[in-house]
Amino acid sequence: MKKLFIATALLSTSLLTPLYAADYIIDTKGAHASINFNTKHMGFSVLTGRFNTFNGSFSYDEANIAASKIKVTIDTTSIDSNHAERDKHLRSDDFLSAGKFGTATFTSTTVEDKGNGKLAIKGDFTLHGITKSIVIDAIKIGEGSDPWGGYRLGFSGTTQIAMGDFGFKMDFGKVNLNLYIEGIRQ
Repeated sequence: MKKLFIATALLSTSLLTPLYAADYIIDTKGAHASINFNTKHMGFSVLTGRFNTFNGSFSYDEANIAASKIKVTIDTTSIDSNHAERDKHLRSDDFLSAGKFGTATFTSTTVEDKGNGKLAIKGDFTLHGITKSIVIDAIKIGEGSDPWGGYRLGFSGTTQIAMGDFGFKMDFGKVNLNLYIEGIRQ
């Protein structure tokens, strides 16, 4: 009888215990995440590219979206526009000053549930030594068990920054950032 009471108490406690945020590491090793950009190129076309090296983590709580958090660090020297000479110029002091500012970071300050899997993630984005508040419009893509015994959760997101806000010597206006993040639960 005592064992039945203890088992019942444990089961009822576990059913009443609220779900807590799960922690995830962004899967960059499996190439299941990317940070891409595009911007007008001198008014003639659109320049696209990505950052090849970044890492990050996030916590997500379906029951309390506002408690969710994300932190990402980007290696600015890893910029890749599929053109070596242009990438060298983008790393220069005209743009990223990657020798001086080798990393960019994003740290969320608030996460707002917009309904239907949509989120507004506000945070501090530091680029070129300057920190500005930005909002990433995100969409939950899905979640579930993976073939390797883990559990994954994925989002896509977009935001836009102004080059002038981050003190670039050359300013071609706005840069669109497209984010695809898949996390592995820890």
